[in-house]
Amino acid sequence: MFQRILVAVDPSPARHSVIRLAGDMARLTGAKVRVLHIAPSTATMAAVVSLEDDSEAKAILDEAVAGLRDAGVGADGTVVGALTTQIATTISSAAAEWQADLLILSPHHRGSLEALVHPRVSDAVAHSSRIAVLLAPEDGSGDQR
Repeated sequence: MFQRILVAVDPSPARHSVIRLAGDMARLTGAKVRVLHIAPSTATMAAVVSLEDDSEAKAILDEAVAGLRDAGVGADGTVVGALTTQIATTISSAAAEWQADLLILSPHHRGSLEALVHPRVSDAVAHSSRIAVLLAPEDGSGDQR
C-alpha cells in the first residue's frame, strides 16, 4: 500500500488534523512520512518579499515532525521557499522528487467567487498530481493530541 507519505503543512489550524491523519495512515501501512512546509514569498515590482520568517517556518515544521514522531511514526521534514504562485507546483515536485505514493494536505474552504480569483492550492495539486492525494478535513477543534 502506501510506503512514502508526503504531508504538506501550512500555518493554519488545519495542519493539526493533517498531521493526525498522516500519522494514522503511516501507522496503518508502516509508511515513512516527510513533512513539507513552504515558506511563501511574493514578488513586488522592486523585490521578493518573504511572507513568513525563517523561525516561524521552522517552528511549524518542527511541531509537525515532533507530533508524528511522538505518535510512533518515522518522520523527517523540510522547509522550502517558494513564491505564492508556485506553491502547488512546489508541492507536486517535492512529492515526485521524494517518490511519495501518497500526498496529504488540507483544503482551505472559500466561497466560489474567492476560489475563482484565488484558486485553492489543494485543487491545483490534486489536478496535477500523478499520485494519490488525500485532503484532510479540518476538525475545528484545534486539538493537537
